Amino acid sequence: MLAIIVYALGIMYSPGPVNLLGLNMGLHGQARRAIGYYLGVGLAMLILFMLFGLAGAAWVKPGVLIVFGALGCGYILYLAVKIARASIDPNALASTPRVMTFRDGLFMQLGNPKGVVATLPIATLQFPAAGIHGAGLIIWSLGLAALAVGAPGSYAVLGAIMGRRLESARVLKGINLVMAALLVGVALSMGWEHVWLPLMTSSGQA
Repeated sequence: MLAIIVYALGIMYSPGPVNLLGLNMGLHGQARRAIGYYLGVGLAMLILFMLFGLAGAAWVKPGVLIVFGALGCGYILYLAVKIARASIDPNALASTPRVMTFRDGLFMQLGNPKGVVATLPIATLQFPAAGIHGAGLIIWSLGLAALAVGAPGSYAVLGAIMGRRLESARVLKGINLVMAALLVGVALSMGWEHVWLPLMTSSGQA
């Protein structure tokens, strides 16, 4: 069972679009205001754990994962554009025009291939191997979802610590552009790995 926790921590707390957005919000003083965003991420993970745990891998076809991946990449690109275009008010450096919400966290994580990569092996392989089912499945899913809430939250705290040392609107604007570029890179990488390559593989087998 320790292997389940180690795997979950390793993949949930590694850099990704959800965590990068948490870092960016912390840099702009939004760590506390974005609690709904973290909870949305946690609920998305809970839904994935429950769905995969109860239904197993039988219905998780490659085509379904490709659709989820494409939607997730599109949403990440949308957020990257929003961040890049956000204006920085020199008189209110600790704020940005838009705080990520519960809905943002929920839909972004549901469409994030990394979320599927995190939950699918645990729910369909590690849970059954450890004899986790029924009420145990629910308890473990709730616990792992709580860990997922802490992932973007911890990045936001890190950003808040770093953000207190920043005073220049130009610097914050530059950070926004860097974060946007990172999100675009993540979206393109995920699109290549989880959408384009599977599509090419399936078309080659057809």
